[in-house]
Amino acid sequence: MDPKENTSLNASSGDGSFSDSSFSDSSFSDSSFSDSSFSEENEPKTETEPEVKTDSENDPEMLPGKESVTDQTAEDKSGETTRKTDEKKEIKKNSGSGKKKKKKTAGYYALSFLIKIGVTALVIWALLTWVLGLYVNHSNSSYPMLKDGDLALTFRLAELHKGDPIVYEKDGETKFGRIVAEAGDVVDLNEEGLTVNGYGTFEDTVYPTTAEGATITFPYTVPQDTVFVLNDYRPDAHDSRIYGAIPIKDTKGKIILLLRKRGV
Repeated sequence: MDPKENTSLNASSGDGSFSDSSFSDSSFSDSSFSDSSFSEENEPKTETEPEVKTDSENDPEMLPGKESVTDQTAEDKSGETTRKTDEKKEIKKNSGSGKKKKKKTAGYYALSFLIKIGVTALVIWALLTWVLGLYVNHSNSSYPMLKDGDLALTFRLAELHKGDPIVYEKDGETKFGRIVAEAGDVVDLNEEGLTVNGYGTFEDTVYPTTAEGATITFPYTVPQDTVFVLNDYRPDAHDSRIYGAIPIKDTKGKIILLLRKRGV
């Protein structure tokens, strides 16, 4: 064959015809592709097994950062249990003490009553000894203020002043009278009657005051820590006109209450 014809034949094969050599290469390539596909299809597939979590991973209390919460919860439960136990013991103790309580006897009540009476009597005695005084009048020396049989209550802590009715003691006898002058005053009895420091006195009495029966000399200056006392029944001179001034230490207090009770 003419070389020119061979050349044209090869050139004409560019219209879509393939040469033997090119066809062979293509066939090889397809074979390679088919083998590759076959290998992928026939190769056994291995399934990935699901990851299994352990118990420590499933337990939320075992997770990192949860240890402090777990410990706190355990402590709270322990404290609550201890508290309940203590409460039960306390209730049991109280109930047991209630059962052991002894019944009070008649002797107990009698002793308690006697103690109360003793304490009351002691309080009354202390009051009548240092605070109050209770005296019965058996004369008419302070008539009409006091009558025979009247009961007088005095206040020992009162300050004594002119005009105060008082109870005092003289020669072991309880007497009643009224203060007409205090320490430092000058008392005089004359035809004009009773004067204190040169002035007449206003008294709630119905009897005139005279020096008849007096054993002291007038004018009379009242000493310190004493008072000058006269009876309301002035005809009876058994008062400071005979005794002189009465020491304050011998007074039993100011009369604050009178109880009309004849025959006492």
